[in-house]
Amino acid sequence: MDAQTLSIYLHIPFCRTMCSYCAFNTYTGMEDVIPAFVDALEKEIRFLANSKPDLPVGTIFFGGGTPGLITILQYKQLFAALSDTFDILPDAEISLESNPNDLTLDYVQGLRDVGFNRVSMGMQTSNPHELRLFNRDHTHEQVIEAVHNLKSAGFDNISMDLIFGSPHQTLETWRSTLQEAIRFDIQNVSAYNLILEGNTPLKDDIDAGKLPEPDDDLAADMYDLMTEMLADSGFEQYEISNWSKPGFESRHNIQYWYNAPYLGLGPGAHGFADGVRYIVLRSPQKYTDAMNANSEKLVFPRTPAVSKAIEVSKEDDMQETILMGLRLTKEGLSREKFKARFGVDIVKLKKDAIEKHVEYGLLEVLDDRIRLTESGRFLSNAVIRDLI
Repeated sequence: MDAQTLSIYLHIPFCRTMCSYCAFNTYTGMEDVIPAFVDALEKEIRFLANSKPDLPVGTIFFGGGTPGLITILQYKQLFAALSDTFDILPDAEISLESNPNDLTLDYVQGLRDVGFNRVSMGMQTSNPHELRLFNRDHTHEQVIEAVHNLKSAGFDNISMDLIFGSPHQTLETWRSTLQEAIRFDIQNVSAYNLILEGNTPLKDDIDAGKLPEPDDDLAADMYDLMTEMLADSGFEQYEISNWSKPGFESRHNIQYWYNAPYLGLGPGAHGFADGVRYIVLRSPQKYTDAMNANSEKLVFPRTPAVSKAIEVSKEDDMQETILMGLRLTKEGLSREKFKARFGVDIVKLKKDAIEKHVEYGLLEVLDDRIRLTESGRFLSNAVIRDLI
């Protein structure tokens, strides 16, 4: 996908449960709130498109809390707004992030009919004890059924999210989770090292000594095991946390890693377009009220629901480009594209930091790019921090 083709992210903020490893909010009375939210989201779609018509869109991603709470009829409403107002490319990647227990056969057939062609599913782990730690309301049996339903409905681009480094997780339980994910014959695996942030039940239990602290050395061993097992099963690593079968890389996420433009819609969404980074109001009620109360014309990509918009400086844009580009393990950061965007060669600009990490064996410099070595991938945060 061309880096200047737009991506659209639509954030669905509603959750059935409070996740133990993040800080999503739980909303009650959703049957009353969601229809009004969907109407407001449709208004935001049309507002953005009308403020800058005919934008080519290469990817669309519905994610956030529990997008499976949106009905098929409501997705039809949103898809109609998107197709009416944006120039959606014929081969656009259109993804849904979902929990396994939402993916009944009727529902996934409806998703396919509406226009989705990719599903990203939160499997997390095949171990029941680890699932309980995350306060997940699905079982591994539901993951198996969800994959079957997706394939029966004609989905041939399925991604799974996994988490490693959790309390009491061992190398063997992680191996078992990887074996299960591979056995499903899916196209993409996204795997994330557990990070404890915010006031979550899991972090509270660890802070209180009820659960052990995550083991960084064990997590590194888990990452190495995953890299080996996925490679042996035909997956190619294209980003620090992502592996895919050839040709099934997440085009939507690659847009982020190119630091290319994308629109964020819905409560709490972030966006970046026309040199502006912005944040949408986090509260669904305030978001809905804003989209219903205000129709004045604003400068793209602002909408009545945007709470903060900042013109990105050249320095900040450069840092973001380095931060995101080095996550791409095969491509790395293009020296030519960096120079075209900022007027300077990254190797000359960051000479001392690059030479240091080349000497450590964590970074390599090629004629056309710089990229992390295999050893540097798990230590990417330290390398990138030095370069920005």
